[in-house]
Amino acid sequence: MTQTTLSANATANNAATITAIGNYWNERIHDLEIATHPVGSTGFFRELDEYRFDKLRYLPEVVDFPSYKGKKMLEVGCGVGIDLVRFARAGAIVTGVDLAQVSIDLAQKNFEQNGLEADLRVMNGEALEFPDNSFDVVYAHGVLQYTADAHQMARELHRVLKPGGEAIVMVYNKYSWLNALSKLMSVDLEHEDAPVLEKYSIGDLKKILRPFSQVRIVPERFPVESKLHHGLKATLYNTFFVKAFNLLPRALVRPTGWHLMAFARK
Repeated sequence: MTQTTLSANATANNAATITAIGNYWNERIHDLEIATHPVGSTGFFRELDEYRFDKLRYLPEVVDFPSYKGKKMLEVGCGVGIDLVRFARAGAIVTGVDLAQVSIDLAQKNFEQNGLEADLRVMNGEALEFPDNSFDVVYAHGVLQYTADAHQMARELHRVLKPGGEAIVMVYNKYSWLNALSKLMSVDLEHEDAPVLEKYSIGDLKKILRPFSQVRIVPERFPVESKLHHGLKATLYNTFFVKAFNLLPRALVRPTGWHLMAFARK
């Protein structure tokens, strides 16, 4: 088999995977399980926002949303726009892309109901349809682990950033407390059935972000009580594990954070 044939096969496989990823997220709205209001309603978006920022209590502490006022921002994998609305409300000039048409349609409703503006498009984050040096900030929270080629997406994030611009990304930590606990308790992680789900070490993430001149990685997301799971295992987790884990010195357990937050400069 020639190198050209191998390259063509790899390209075809990547395209098929991207299609499968888009189909998957069109059928599964992230965190939909916790919603009690009709999909697309004001109550629906409020519930998703409250749930996300309860689960990810660290996020407003490490990402200073108001500091991006006036910045031209791109979110890759924006979903229904929960984080992007926060950036826009704080004054950022926002663009959001996602593989899933359902997500973009809902994000549009989310922005309209909040009286905010955004450029929202269905687009592959591995082949962004923007010129070089277009954005001050790119944001991809929980996206690289679900894409076909994380290195290619990182190259695209770097390409569309202006010189000196900032990329903010999050991937799952394969050496985390949650990864270990899910195996120990035989409880699947969210979206473990996705076409692609990768977990990375800090070293792995640094390799993915090699195009950037500066990279700072902060392990985050430690146990909080779960509102999604129920039954005996959930009771044990909420009653004992969360409280016991959070008594441990943060400096000791920090490397085991489930989320690896990276702040990178072009």
